[in-house]
Amino acid sequence: MNTAKRLQQVEEYYFSKKLREVRQLQADGKPIINLGIGSPDLAPHPKVLMALQDALGHQGVHQYQSYQGIPALREAMSGFYKSFYQVELNPQSEVLPLMGSKEGIMHISLAFLNPGDRVLLPDPGYPTYASVSRMVEAEALTYSLSAENNWFPDLDALEQEDLRGVKLMWINYPHMPSGAKAEPDQLKALLNFCKRNEILPINDNPYGLILNDEPLSLMRLAMEMQVSALELNSLSKSFNMAGWRVGMLVGSADLIQAVLKVKSNMDSGMFYGIQQAAVAALQTDKQWLSELNSTYAKRRDAVWTLAEQLQCEFSEKSSGLFVWAQLPKGAKNSEAYSDELLYEHSLFVAPGTVFGPSGEGFIRFSLCVEEARIQEAVQRVKAGGS
Repeated sequence: MNTAKRLQQVEEYYFSKKLREVRQLQADGKPIINLGIGSPDLAPHPKVLMALQDALGHQGVHQYQSYQGIPALREAMSGFYKSFYQVELNPQSEVLPLMGSKEGIMHISLAFLNPGDRVLLPDPGYPTYASVSRMVEAEALTYSLSAENNWFPDLDALEQEDLRGVKLMWINYPHMPSGAKAEPDQLKALLNFCKRNEILPINDNPYGLILNDEPLSLMRLAMEMQVSALELNSLSKSFNMAGWRVGMLVGSADLIQAVLKVKSNMDSGMFYGIQQAAVAALQTDKQWLSELNSTYAKRRDAVWTLAEQLQCEFSEKSSGLFVWAQLPKGAKNSEAYSDELLYEHSLFVAPGTVFGPSGEGFIRFSLCVEEARIQEAVQRVKAGGS
C-alpha cells in the first residue's frame, strides 16, 4: 500500500527519533541527563488531582462530551484570560477548548488554508507550524528571526516580500526556542502589518506565565485595535499538565466557529474528568504559580552556570522553559555539538537546527530537570566526562 503523497512532505519529528537513541543509550547503562525536552517534571496543583478524582463519580462522566467543552471550562478559560492578560472574552463564543494546542495548529490550518495558499512561519520556530502547513498542502514562507532583532520579525523587510496569497502568519511570544518577549509596540506594528496585507495572525502563547513578570496577550492588543487575530494557549507548561492535553483557542466568534467546524469532525469531546481538572488548574491561586517560577528560576541559574562552563553565550532577559545559547567558538555546528555533549558527557540538549535553519549556531537547554541533576551536569563538564 502506497502512503499518501502528503507524507512525502513531512519527516518524523526530530525528538521522536532522537529520544529512541537516548533511551537506547540509557538501556546500555549511560547516565543520560535529558536537558532537551520541555515536558514539565513537576506535578499539577493538588486541587487538580482532587477535581479529577471527584469528577469520576459524576453521572454521565463516561459519556461523550460537548465539542465546545463544558460551560464551566469555557468560563474558567475566560476568567484565566481576564485575570492574567486583562482580556474580556465571551465564554460562549470566543473560547474553544482543545485537546492540547498542537491539535489547534492543525484545526486552524484546515479551517483557513486551501492547497496552494501561503503561510508565514517563524525561523527558528516550533516545527509543527511547518509540518502541518505542508500536510494541508499550503506553501510555507519562512521569515528569519535573529538575535540582533531580539528574535522579532523585520516587518519592513517582510513588507518588501511578495505576499500575494499569504493568509496566515504564525507568531509565538514569548518565543520558543529563544525565550524572547515581544513589546506591545512591536505587536501593534505586527497587527497593522497583518491588517494591511489581509493576513490572519495567530499567536501561540503557552509560555506566557513562565519566568515572565509581564504576561502579554496578542488578543488584548488586537481587540483594542479591532484587528482580527487568534491566540492559542495551553495548560501544559504553566500548570504542569503536558500529558493531560488541554489547550484553548481564543478569538472572535466567527473565527472560532470556523475552527469548531473542523474540530467537531475530528473528535468527540474531551473527557469530563480532565475538563473538571482543567477548571481547577485555571483557578489556581497566583501564589502557587509564583512558587513554581521560583523553582524554575533556580534551575535557570544552574543552567546558566552550565552554559558558562561550556563557554556558550546566552541572554538573561529571556522567559519560558528554556535557555537558548550560542555555541562556543570553534564548535562545528549545532547537531554535531549536541551529539558531542551526548556522547562525551551523557548530556542531551536540543540542537538549534531542529527549529529551523536560523537556529544554526545555537543549542537549547530545558528547565524541566531537577536542579540537582543540572548541578551534576555542571560537574560532569568540569570533570571532562560523563
